[in-house]
Amino acid sequence: MVFERRNYMLLLLGLLLIISGYVLMRMENEVDGFVSLYVAPLMILGGYLEIIYAILWRPKQKQTAEAAQ
Repeated sequence: MVFERRNYMLLLLGLLLIISGYVLMRMENEVDGFVSLYVAPLMILGGYLEIIYAILWRPKQKQTAEAAQ
């Protein structure tokens, strides 16, 4: 498989951050509100960055016996 369990968990976390950011933005329903202007966009940005990190994350390769010598 291309991804491991950790990759999928990080993808899920990023998706949840994005969804919760949009929900917070909609719940306040004000253009100049603090949550919709500052908190929700930061959560959405964090979610997208988390998804990028989840796609690029790889486990560290274990050294073989030949490389250790």
